[in-house]
Amino acid sequence: GELIDVYQNKGRFLYKYAGAFLEDAVFLCFKEKFPEAKKAKIENTVGKRPKLFEIDCLIEKDAIEVKWRDATTDGDHIVKEHTRVQVIKNYGFNPIRLMFYQPNRSQAVKIQAILKTLYEGIQGEYYSQDHAWNYVKTKTEIDLKTILNEIAEENFKTK
Repeated sequence: GELIDVYQNKGRFLYKYAGAFLEDAVFLCFKEKFPEAKKAKIENTVGKRPKLFEIDCLIEKDAIEVKWRDATTDGDHIVKEHTRVQVIKNYGFNPIRLMFYQPNRSQAVKIQAILKTLYEGIQGEYYSQDHAWNYVKTKTEIDLKTILNEIAEENFKTK
């Protein structure tokens, strides 16, 4: 039981703090290159829940959703993502999803494949793993992956 608590707490930390850090760092890369980049909220015009959708990074017509990793497998999540993409498209924005790390569970991987098909089906863009890192590098001229790896290596050497 004690080991379960330790691993659960490590997982919570990783998902909450490390994931949020990466998502914030990605936003800052876009903000550096595009000072007009902002977070935005738009009203759900397709369904009742949720009332608002947040756009992680809005640059002109590009509505970028930033996910460090998405391992959710429940049906509500799938419906919400389908609705979200449709609402963004209805507002006249180009939905773009960046996901830097693939989930491990097979059901979550299948859901990501469905989401990729959904984005492509409405002429949106979906980038995962190295493609997501390269998208940030190409659009912002900031190689965030290399920067983070260098920081990690430097910190590892000091221990």
